[in-house]
Amino acid sequence: MKRGSIFVVAMLCACTAAAQQAPPPASVDFATALKNQYRAIRDNIAKSAEKMTEADYSYKPAGVAPEVRTFGQLLIHLANANNGTCARAKGEQPKPNLDEKTAMTKADIVKALSDAFAVCDSVYDAQTNGTIVEMMKVPGPNSTQLDRSRGAGLVSNIAHNNEHYGNIVTYMRAKGIVPPSSEGR
Repeated sequence: MKRGSIFVVAMLCACTAAAQQAPPPASVDFATALKNQYRAIRDNIAKSAEKMTEADYSYKPAGVAPEVRTFGQLLIHLANANNGTCARAKGEQPKPNLDEKTAMTKADIVKALSDAFAVCDSVYDAQTNGTIVEMMKVPGPNSTQLDRSRGAGLVSNIAHNNEHYGNIVTYMRAKGIVPPSSEGR
């Protein structure tokens, strides 16, 4: 009898504790999750661009192949890629690409990156679960046009930004600079 009473009391306590837990968070739709992922990587890249010194924009690791980009060239590449992907997702013609080999100041590169992110900000902010599945034409190999969902292009853009943020982190660490994603740890 005692064991049965203890079991019942334990179950009542467990049920009471479970009933007092906070309700699960509301689910986040795919478009909102996409926006959040984009904003996080955009902010890390933009903060990295600000943190690196003007002199370090010409930095690239020693002993690498000549075609490896400098820090500044990497940011120009990201500005070009973000502008192209997001302008197409918006149904607009992208601005012409900046030449990565042309000498530019830190201020010029940060502005180009900021301008590209402004295009992307408007695109990601406008997305809904309906718009991300809309099909659009994108450039393919050998001057072909491919059908692709808007969301697939935007997911690829986030992946590309994350890939190159990994390069940025390596460059910053090599220069003794803590990357934004590691600040406060």
